[in-house]
Parts: sequence; structure tokens; C-alpha cells
Amino acid sequence: MQTNWLRHALVFFLSAGLALSFSARADDGPDAAQALVAKVAAFYQAQGKPATIEALNQADGPFVQGSLYAFAYDLTGTMIAHPKNPKLIGKNLIEVPDAEGKFFRKEIVETAKTKGEGWVDYLYKNPTTSQLEPKTTYLKRLGDLVVCAGTYRK
Repeated sequence: MQTNWLRHALVFFLSAGLALSFSARADDGPDAAQALVAKVAAFYQAQGKPATIEALNQADGPFVQGSLYAFAYDLTGTMIAHPKNPKLIGKNLIEVPDAEGKFFRKEIVETAKTKGEGWVDYLYKNPTTSQLEPKTTYLKRLGDLVVCAGTYRK
């Protein structure tokens, strides 16, 4: 009888752990991307633009959460901050299309200018899988910055 109780308890705890591991994967989904951009916006309001750019450029900074991270363009499509690929900083990427020829950065900048925030979908190489995958990026205009966080659609 005691062995049966232990077996049930073990199954319960293992199931709970498995459920937690699946729910943890939602931490890099669209809701998490939008929440991360909101976190950057709050930081920007409290600390200002220079401190925000500095924080966005930190590889292990406050705006990197697992596979999700925030980055920023200016209103011309020049990369201002990127915690994972600093070689992009200072490059104007507005005319660089995705794998299907979509000028998604133009759409990001236009959405920022006209709506202030929104979502843009495109095809991008996932660094985890090395495959081209559909990606969606949430963006928000903060002054002359366009802060973004993107997630690969499952």
C-alpha cells in the first residue's frame, strides 16, 4: 500500500514538473515579447534614452530573457542596440529583405511612425535550429527609437 502511494506521488510530481517545463516554453512567445518591450518602455521613461541603449546592448542585461531579447532601430532603420549581435549596431538595414524578399524593417519603421506600436511578420533564420522560420516581432516607438522583441512562431 505504501509503495502504491509513493508511486502515485512520484507520478504527480513528475507530471507537474513536465507541465512546468512546457509552460516555461511560453516565456518566449508573443505575450512575452510584448511584455519585454513594455519593460523596456518603462525603463526608458525612468532612465532615459542613453541608459536604455546601454542596457539593450548588454548580452546578459535586463532585456535578455532566455531566447528572447529586445533590440532597437532608429527611425531610418539603423540598428541602435542589439545584445546578441553587436556587429549590426550602426548598420542601416532598411533595404535588407528577409528570405522571401520582404522588407520587414521598412514595415517595422513605418508601423512605428504611423501607429506607434504593432506586430510585423517575416521569415528569419532561427539561431537555435539554423532553419528559416516564421517570426513575429512586436515593436514600440519610444521617441526616435523603435524597440522590438521577436519570437519564432511555433
